[in-house]
Amino acid sequence: MLSLLCAARKARCLAALSRVSHCDSHPLDSFARITPFQLPLRLPSLITSSNMTHPASTTAPSGGNPLQEVTDGAQQLAINQEQQKPQDAAQKQPKAQQAKKEKKQKAGGAAGEGSRPLEMTPVPDFFEHRMRIFDKLKAEQDAERASKSREEITITLPDGSSRTGTAWETSPFDVAREISKSLSERVVISKVDDALWDLPRPLEKSCKLEFFDFETPEGKRVFWHSSAHVLGEAAERHFGCHLCIGPPTEDGFFYEMAMGKSEGHNVTPDDYIPLETLINSVIKEKQSFDRLVVPKADLLEMFKYNKYKQHIISSKIPDGTSTTVYRCGPMIDLCVGPHIVNTGRIKAMSVMKASASYFLGNQANDSLQRLYGISFPDKKQMTEYKQFLLEAAKRDHRRIGKDQELFLFNEFSPGCCFWLPHGTRIYNTLTEFIRSEYRQRGFDEVISPNMFNSKLWETSGHSANYKDGMFSLAVEKETFGLKPMNCPGHCLMFGARERTYKELPLRYAEFGVIHRNEASGALSGLTRVRRFVQDDAHIFCMASQIEDEVTAAFDFLDSVYGKFGFDFKLELSTRPEKFLGDIETWDLAEQRLESALNKFMPGRWEMNPGDGAFYGPKIDITISDAMKRQFQCATIQLDFQLPQRFGLQFRKPTGGRAAGEDASASAAVPAGIGAGEFAGAQLPATGTSVTTTQASTGPSATPASADFERPVMIHRAVLGSLERFIAILTEHFAGKWPFWVSPRQVMIVPIAIPGVYEYAQSLKDLLWSKGFYVEVDQGPDTLNKKIRNAEIAQWNFIFVVGATEMETNSVNVRNRDQVGEKVRNDETVKVDVVLEQLSKLREERRIENKLI
Repeated sequence: MLSLLCAARKARCLAALSRVSHCDSHPLDSFARITPFQLPLRLPSLITSSNMTHPASTTAPSGGNPLQEVTDGAQQLAINQEQQKPQDAAQKQPKAQQAKKEKKQKAGGAAGEGSRPLEMTPVPDFFEHRMRIFDKLKAEQDAERASKSREEITITLPDGSSRTGTAWETSPFDVAREISKSLSERVVISKVDDALWDLPRPLEKSCKLEFFDFETPEGKRVFWHSSAHVLGEAAERHFGCHLCIGPPTEDGFFYEMAMGKSEGHNVTPDDYIPLETLINSVIKEKQSFDRLVVPKADLLEMFKYNKYKQHIISSKIPDGTSTTVYRCGPMIDLCVGPHIVNTGRIKAMSVMKASASYFLGNQANDSLQRLYGISFPDKKQMTEYKQFLLEAAKRDHRRIGKDQELFLFNEFSPGCCFWLPHGTRIYNTLTEFIRSEYRQRGFDEVISPNMFNSKLWETSGHSANYKDGMFSLAVEKETFGLKPMNCPGHCLMFGARERTYKELPLRYAEFGVIHRNEASGALSGLTRVRRFVQDDAHIFCMASQIEDEVTAAFDFLDSVYGKFGFDFKLELSTRPEKFLGDIETWDLAEQRLESALNKFMPGRWEMNPGDGAFYGPKIDITISDAMKRQFQCATIQLDFQLPQRFGLQFRKPTGGRAAGEDASASAAVPAGIGAGEFAGAQLPATGTSVTTTQASTGPSATPASADFERPVMIHRAVLGSLERFIAILTEHFAGKWPFWVSPRQVMIVPIAIPGVYEYAQSLKDLLWSKGFYVEVDQGPDTLNKKIRNAEIAQWNFIFVVGATEMETNSVNVRNRDQVGEKVRNDETVKVDVVLEQLSKLREERRIENKLI
C-alpha cells in the first residue's frame, strides 16, 4: 500500500493520490483567534476579520467532568495495557520473523480473521479531492504573500525589550530561536497582540509578542487541539470515516466521526492499537500544520463528500466570506487554529476511550463515534498521567458507592439516586452540619413547592433560559414545571407581604429538590443527575449590606471547607460587555465585593474581568481535592434582576435613606436598583446577552414606589448539589470517611467466649443510644478475618472484646488508619473513656481518625 505521508522530504509524488505534500510550507496571512471550546474563556466572534469567518462548533462539551473522564480513562488504560502485551512479545521475536509479521499487518491480515486492516485500501477518494483543491489555493496564496511589501517591523517582548524583523518573513519561531534554542524547542504557541498565532506564521506588522509553553492554559489547549488533528488523521486512514469536530477539552481532546464505509461499526478497544500505530508514524514524520484561508464556495467544494462539514459551513459562514483550514499530511480540516509547529512536538499520545454521540449534540441527528485521547510533550508526563488515572480509578465514587453500599441507580428512574441506608447517613450528616451553621448565622430554613405553574417561570425568565432543561407537566389544562432552581419560590415568599428595611437582611435557606432534564447520555453517577438537592440560600438585603453579607459568606465557606481539608481560591467576575442595568450600580456592587474579598483574603484572590453574569457580578469559588483536581461547588452571585421581575420592594426608613447606608450608596441605589430601569428586561437565551437599552415592557415594568426600594438578591450555596459534593468527598477521601461523617464508625468484634457476645451487644446498644453508627460482627469467621473484613469495609474503629474487656468494662481499640496497631500498648480502655473520646471526635468534626 502506498504511504500517505511524507516528512523526510519536502515533497514527494504519490501516484495513487496525485498530490504533493507541503511539509515545508509556512502558514499564510490573515488574523484568527483560537477557539477555546469547553475551556472557561469567552468564544471569539464568528467573524474574525472583515472578510474571514470561522464556524463555532455547538457540539463542544460545556464543562467537562474530571470525576467521570479520568476514571473512564483509567478503566480503558487497563485494557490498553493488556493489548500492549502481544506487542511487547512481538518485540522479542527474531527480526526476520517480526518484519514478516509487520508486512502482513500492513497488508491487513495481522489481527486475525475478519479484522480491519491498518489502513484503508484503496484510499478514500476524498483524500485526493480535497488535497487537489488545497494545493491549488495554497499556490495562489503563496504567490500573493510573495508580493507583499517587506517592511521593517518592531517586535516588542513582554519584558519591554524589542527586536527588529521583516514583515511577511519574520515569524514568532524565528524570534524564539534567536532568543535561545531551548525556548524555540519548548514553546508551543505565540500570541501576537491579542491573538494566538502559529509559530511559523510570518508577522504582518509591528506587534507585541508573547510565548506560551505546555504548562500554560494556552499552551495545553493548542497542544491538545493539534493532537486531535493527529487522531483525526489516524482515524481517517484506519476507518475511512468522515470527521465532524475535534476540540481540546480540559483533560485532553476528542474527535467525532461518522464511520463512512464502516457505517454501523462502533469503535472498540481492538481499534486502539492500530490507531496508535498510525499516530506514532504521524508523529515520527514531523508533519507540519499548514494554514490556508479558503473562500466559502471553495470550502463547500473541498468538503462536498462530508455532509456534516457542509452543514457547518453553510450555517456558520456568511456568503462571500472566508475561513481557515489546516492540513497535516493528507488530513485537511475546517479549523480556526492555531497549531503547534509540527507533529514531532508530540512525544507521547494515547487513545483513551470511545463513546457514542450525536451530531450537534441533538438526539434527532445522526449517531456518531467519539474518540478520546491524551498527549504530552514529554513521555514522563504520560507515565505520570496514567498513574494518576489508575489512582483515580481506585477512588471512583461509583465503584466505592457500590462497594460500600451507599447508593444505586435504576433504569426505572434514570439520573435519580437511590440512597441506601449507609449513604443516607452521610447525606443526613452533611445536611445536619449545614443546618447547625444556619442557626449560628441567622438563616431561616424554608420549604417551597417542587412544582409551579409555567407562568412563574415566564416571570422569572427560566422559560426562556431553561425550557429544554425543565420537566413539564399538564395539570387541568395548565402547564406546570418541576423547579430547576429555588430562587423564584423564595422571591414569592419575600413578596408575600410588605417588608421594611428593619427586616433586612432576610436570609432564606432551603434544601430544595431540583429537577433538570439532562440527556440520558450525559448522566454519570452522582456528578450528572436529573434529581438533586442543593443547600441553596437567597439573601435579600440593602446595597449597604452587600459587603457584610458577602464577608459572612466567606467565613461560612471557610468553616465548612476546612472540615474536609479543602483548599479553595476566589475570583471576582466583573461586568461583561453586555449587561443589564447602569454602570454606576455595577461599579458600586463590584466595589463592595472587592472590599469583602480584601478583608477576607487580602492579596490572595484574583480578578476575572468581564466574566460576570449579565444580571450581576459574581464570585467564583474553586476547591481542590486530594488529587489536585479543581471543582466549583459554592457560588456567591449578586442579582439585580429577579427582585425587579417579581416587583420586590421594602419600605425605606423615614427620610428616604436606609439605616446604615452612606450617602454614596443612597445616591447610587435609586438610580440602579430603586428607579426601576431593569423593569421588564427579558432574560437572554443561552449563549446571548443584552445591552442596557434592551429593557422593555415585561412582567414587572412598574418601578418601586416612592417610599420603597428594590432589595439586592444574593444567591449563595456552599456545598452546591449534595449529590455532586458527596461524589467529590468520596473520591477526595478514597472512601476513608472522617469519623464524624462516616456511615460505619465502630465495628465490635467479640471473641468466641461464653458471655462475650452479650457484652458486645450491650456495648453496641450503648453506643447506638449516643448516636454512633455501630455494629457487632457475630459471623462464623475467625477473629483475624473479622478484623480484616472491618478494615476493608472502612470502619473507623474496631473494638475487640474478650473476657478481659468484659470483666473490666473496657474495649481494645484498633484504628482503621493504623492497621495492626493498638491503643495504649495493648492496654484496654474503659468504655466511658472511649465514649468521651468518640463524642469529642464527632463534635469537633476532625479529619484525623484518632482518639485523643
